[in-house]
Amino acid sequence: MKQLNELSREELAMDTLVKLTSAFEGIASLKVAQTKNSVLQSTEFFKEIWSIYRQIKVNQDFNYGRVKGKKLIPKDLYIVITAEGGFSGDIDLRLINYMLKKYDKEKNDIIVIGRHGAFQLAQRGIPYKKYYKLPVYDQNINTMPIVREVQKYQATFIFYQEYVTLMEQKVGDIELVSAVRNKTVNDDSKYVINEKTYIFEPDAQSVAEHLEFSMTQIAISQLILSSKLAQYASRFKAMTASKERSINEKQEIHLQYSRTKRAIKDERLKEIINGLKKNRLGTVN
Repeated sequence: MKQLNELSREELAMDTLVKLTSAFEGIASLKVAQTKNSVLQSTEFFKEIWSIYRQIKVNQDFNYGRVKGKKLIPKDLYIVITAEGGFSGDIDLRLINYMLKKYDKEKNDIIVIGRHGAFQLAQRGIPYKKYYKLPVYDQNINTMPIVREVQKYQATFIFYQEYVTLMEQKVGDIELVSAVRNKTVNDDSKYVINEKTYIFEPDAQSVAEHLEFSMTQIAISQLILSSKLAQYASRFKAMTASKERSINEKQEIHLQYSRTKRAIKDERLKEIINGLKKNRLGTVN
């Protein structure tokens, strides 16, 4: 049986763990609310740029802002977005496992966003071309270096995490052009921006390419925000579960402490009673 001092220390440790997990749970909940707001703001900005882009009639498919005729790497680029640290629950592991089911080293190059994903790939001996830190802030995310890499490949697939609810998060992938198209809105405006009504520097084609580049940046930023939102929710879920386990463990230790303390008192009471009996017997004799 454990000593009272040992049980008291264990209960104190569990109480500290309950407070820590409660704090992390609260922080994660706050981050979820803040990131949701950033996603909404980014979406509205994207709609405005897309509306302008559609009115510039340059008769071309969306091309990430590439210069026409540029030679491309004959592979598909995989971009996987993970957490920077290890407090995001199991969602990073699920995402990496999901990506590796589709990965072929002869056909794909990998770029990792988030140190946790880079660490997991390194553990498995899976090479990746580049690693970028997950942005700390949810606004003004600089995705320009990533877009420059995207422009080199024939196609790009982004593996990301998606927030459903605080208790449910999904993993998935999307082809980047599809990601851009999915963010577009129906625009029935017949207004056309062309060189007859506007002055373009240097020309309309270059302006359209610049807008494509900007929209690609925003699309990647939004997928990063989506992943961060899911990571915060996954962290919230993990901290909630950890807090509940800590509370249950603390209650169990406290119960064990009370039983041990009662057992010690009962043992002492028995010793006193036995002592009194011996004294009485000694008096009678």
